[in-house]
Amino acid sequence: MTTSLTPQRSAHDRRQYLIGLTIAITGAVLFSTKAIVAKLIYRYHVDAVTLITFRMLFSLPVFAAIAIWQAHKGGALTVADRWRLVGLGLIGYYLSSFLDFLGLQYIMAGLERLILFLTPSFVLLISVFFLKRKVSPIEWAALGVSYLGIVLVFLHDLQFGGADVMLGAALVLGAAISYALYLIQSGQLVVRLGTLRLVSYAMCVSSVACIGQFFVLRPVGMLVQPSAVYWLSLVNAIFCTVLPVFLTMIAVQRIGAPTASQAGMIGPVSTLFLGAFFLNEPITSWQLAGTVLVIGGMYLLSIKK
Repeated sequence: MTTSLTPQRSAHDRRQYLIGLTIAITGAVLFSTKAIVAKLIYRYHVDAVTLITFRMLFSLPVFAAIAIWQAHKGGALTVADRWRLVGLGLIGYYLSSFLDFLGLQYIMAGLERLILFLTPSFVLLISVFFLKRKVSPIEWAALGVSYLGIVLVFLHDLQFGGADVMLGAALVLGAAISYALYLIQSGQLVVRLGTLRLVSYAMCVSSVACIGQFFVLRPVGMLVQPSAVYWLSLVNAIFCTVLPVFLTMIAVQRIGAPTASQAGMIGPVSTLFLGAFFLNEPITSWQLAGTVLVIGGMYLLSIKK
């Protein structure tokens, strides 16, 4: 009897794994689409401050509802945890998102996604220099391969964009580093609070900061935009922000964090082709080679763990 059930159980497990993998890939592609949508919004002469404000305005109600639900479910926070959450929200989502969208004004979506994809390597380097973590030879090799890929794409784009590419790449690099700091600092807190609670609270903090920034730096009249900006911002908030967060969490529950992380490697590839389709960004052999190197390097890091 046990033997007859084994193939059925195996088929069921395989089906569940494929479903989880599909969810992870979908989340990665949707999250990567953020760069494409931002580029489309920029065509309406909207700046980064206004763009990120609309993104947070549309996504805040969802994250606030989840935060309220989690607050009732999880109980009160300590004063220390509240301050940590404020810091994490400002560093991990507010600063990182702002620098990212600011950089997207100057570089192509494909290069932006590749730089952001280096976040795990920055986590590793920060751990090496500040937390005295030892790095194995294969990890150094992975870093070397992935950074070589970035250099290839960067030098290629530099021929067409000049100083703007340098500025944009530096801003997105800052976004990746700030998010790496968030990942390092959130380690202990996520164990106590859980991913859902931590993310919803941090996103609420980030939303308030982004919206407050707008009213300090921009006139209220800039909230009046063409209808296309509102629709694209709604897509940016729901399909490129809220939905990927939940899809990634569901995928992690089904197939585990390492596999879900590896599935996320489809992100830079999808951005490259989506950029070509929606933005007419060229796909060259240099970009493809650089993308392969970056993904290869990050894959080496992921299997090392």
